[in-house]
Amino acid sequence: MEHQSSAFEVKLNDLKENLLKMGGLVEAAIFQSVESLKNRDKNLAKTVIKGDVNIDRIELEINEKCINLIALQQPKANDLRFVTTAMHIATDLERIGDLAEDIAGRTIELAEQPLLKPLIDIPKMAKLSQEALKMALEAFVNSDTSRIKGIWDKEREIDRLRDLVHDELVALMIKDSNSVTRAIPLLLVSRHLERISDHATNIAEDVVYMVEAKVVKHSGAIKNTS
Repeated sequence: MEHQSSAFEVKLNDLKENLLKMGGLVEAAIFQSVESLKNRDKNLAKTVIKGDVNIDRIELEINEKCINLIALQQPKANDLRFVTTAMHIATDLERIGDLAEDIAGRTIELAEQPLLKPLIDIPKMAKLSQEALKMALEAFVNSDTSRIKGIWDKEREIDRLRDLVHDELVALMIKDSNSVTRAIPLLLVSRHLERISDHATNIAEDVVYMVEAKVVKHSGAIKNTS
């Protein structure tokens, strides 16, 4: 029985390592996609796009491992919450990877044109999104909800920056209709970064459920988590 328990722990740790590997790839994709936009670097953008296949592959591996653990090990209580949370996190990470890939696509779209405006708020959004994601993954790995509220604080700041970007770009389009083709991709990038922070918050909410067996998704309760 002890041998079986030890083997099960090894599989849970392996699952955790896979998620951390996937999270590292996703964090890099966020950074590289916005760096490619800042520098109008098509080659870096193509690297992000090509790299998404690895993120997708790891998601499938994680899901398969989770399904096998549930079916063959029949984990109880805390372990079951860990496994189901891992599946949810893998889904959120895959979607973040897709958003980073799309930002890279916008880079290629804009690469041959001068930037409409200096990129100030969008890089700030990217940095905050990376930080929120890192915090959420650390909360998962350490089964620690003590810093969860900080993730929501970052999401709120990202929302504020998204609104600033939106208002500024809309004003530019109203002033000069020729700016539309360069403004729309930037609007999409700001929206994608805001969605990335939403996924980081989703992960944080799942961690609260995993650790405390408390459902906070859609309730707004995470804002008051200490």
